[in-house]
Amino acid sequence: MSYRQPRPFRLIVSVAIAAAAGAAPALAAKPPAGATAELAILETTDLHSAVVGYDYFKLAEDPSMGLDRTASLIAQARRDFPNTLLLDNGDTIQGNALGDYQATVDPLKCGRLLGIYKAMRKLGYDGIGIGNHDFNFGLAYLGQVTGQRLEVEGVPDRRCAGPGFPVVLANVYSVKTRKPLFAPYRILTRRIKAVDAQGKPFETSVKVGIIGFTPPAILNWDRRWLEGKITTEGLVETAKRYLPEMRAKGAELVVAISHGGLDASPYSPTMENGNYYLAQVGGIDALLLGHSHQPFPNPTSTVAQFNLPHVDKVKGRVFGVPTVMANLWGKNLGVVRLQLRHDGKRWRAEQDAAIVENRSTQQPDKRYVAADPEVTALVKDEHEATIRYVRTPIGSADFRMSTYFADVGDVSAIEVVNQAQADYAQRYVAANLPQYAQLPVLSVSAPFKSGSAGVLDYTDVAAGDLALNNAADLYLYPNALALVKVDGAGLKAWLEKAASRFNTIDPSKTAPQELVNTGFAGYNFDTVTSPALRYEIDVTQPPGQRIVDLRLHGKPLPAGQEFLVATNNYRASGGGNFPGLDGSRTVLAAPDASRDVLIAYVKEAKRLTRAANGTQRSWRFAKVAIKGPVVFHSAPGKLELARAAGLENVSQLAADDGLGKGFALYAVDLSK
Repeated sequence: MSYRQPRPFRLIVSVAIAAAAGAAPALAAKPPAGATAELAILETTDLHSAVVGYDYFKLAEDPSMGLDRTASLIAQARRDFPNTLLLDNGDTIQGNALGDYQATVDPLKCGRLLGIYKAMRKLGYDGIGIGNHDFNFGLAYLGQVTGQRLEVEGVPDRRCAGPGFPVVLANVYSVKTRKPLFAPYRILTRRIKAVDAQGKPFETSVKVGIIGFTPPAILNWDRRWLEGKITTEGLVETAKRYLPEMRAKGAELVVAISHGGLDASPYSPTMENGNYYLAQVGGIDALLLGHSHQPFPNPTSTVAQFNLPHVDKVKGRVFGVPTVMANLWGKNLGVVRLQLRHDGKRWRAEQDAAIVENRSTQQPDKRYVAADPEVTALVKDEHEATIRYVRTPIGSADFRMSTYFADVGDVSAIEVVNQAQADYAQRYVAANLPQYAQLPVLSVSAPFKSGSAGVLDYTDVAAGDLALNNAADLYLYPNALALVKVDGAGLKAWLEKAASRFNTIDPSKTAPQELVNTGFAGYNFDTVTSPALRYEIDVTQPPGQRIVDLRLHGKPLPAGQEFLVATNNYRASGGGNFPGLDGSRTVLAAPDASRDVLIAYVKEAKRLTRAANGTQRSWRFAKVAIKGPVVFHSAPGKLELARAAGLENVSQLAADDGLGKGFALYAVDLSK
């Protein structure tokens, strides 16, 4: 399908606008039994403040992302379907330098509208949910930008400029009031075009209930902002509480906006991705997912959560419920086309007849749809101010720092982060925590950008002058530094969990075997880069049994040896479900953001060198002969970076891996 430039926006289904125009036909008093209609639910998710297609880390245009391009898909969908409802799944206000700039550098004034919300209001969103990252800047900021009085301790009781559309979140409660933090749901009355049983067109209305959910794990991930202020409830319990109430209040259709993915592990009210169980509650007509940064449905997906029993990755169903996930950064528009039939009392969605699709901004000829210049113009001032800010110099480097080969051992973009964290921790302990002064300090970090969002999704900082944008490329998230105390056994368990990044390799197979387990996020591949610690990862062993020859100062690591490990608040408080890390081992929840710690370190060092800041590897693959190739995927033409990192066992097999996403196919020789 080809997409045209969007024409000026007009919300077809809005009762208010249609009434104001004075041109809409009168609504049918009551639709007759047998009447039919189609309602297209449009979803964006995980926009992460990407209003425009621009990479603030590389200071370059990036046509593969941006709500300005999703706008073209939205306009086309409105031309394709007479009845549409546009919703966002959350993780909207945080995630790039523009979001950071408006939150922390030039904090948004109460009377101003957030850049991403400017665009969303122009595009006529009917409602949005709240994702976990929307809490990253604290409750006061979240309340301000959404125009909500959150009624929690320590948050000003004021109402600021909001986006002008409903914000729903059902499973988060204020400790102060014991009531939902946001409206748990809203019932929207929307004008639709329909036909009666004889095929005669008419206009009427439908009542659509939208309800929002976010991962309960926010209590751990953003403990510094949320502890003592909010509580959470499990998705299933929340749905059972509110879905009957929504129906009783007139909702003919129910759309669940749930910021999370799918997990078939035994249900827990605290689970991160509880939608496998939410879909089984009953009473949901469309399920909008997010958080996992994936497109669904996707017939070719190898992601584990989309290959579970009762999950149809071709038709977009979870236990029969029409389900969509629209990737991230505005790359896709999710579409759930509900087929409605009136039974004489209310509209009902015919579940089996629903059509679910993901529309990509990238067309079959690999070009991207055109950006909507009106959306881009809305944030011109904020965009240009952000670019000026991120160009602020902080130092220099004599080597290129990248994550193209982080999965096979390149630490060029990781070691300096570990050094900055360890240096901060050591200084803090010496000044403030003398009881821990005799404990060794280690640091772990991960390749935050490892290709999951496409071939451009890698950290890549050129040699030469370094600016704030480069620090943001090296440290993507607005985490705070944390220090945890673990023993040797706990450290080994931590590293074992990180080694889940790899598939289990069978030495006897002659066919190619994929090294990387794409279902285990790259940002969870925690890596140590200390000269004091050495270990090997044996990928021929099953998960949990891969860390071998773990040594401290050349000697086997005692299980009882205690350490302080510098990490971030996400990991220290349970993010990624690492064994033993649940917040109870944290000895320091630093007031400083991890990225600011890195910036301060680079400023003090002035010049980074590969010898001092980019070559120290604590881990190696255990040497083993494999009969066939062990392969992985990365950006093409980067082999010289592997060589510069000392990875002589890496080769490029093909400049195009044949999967249509622009990646090259590489191999790693595990016998070397």
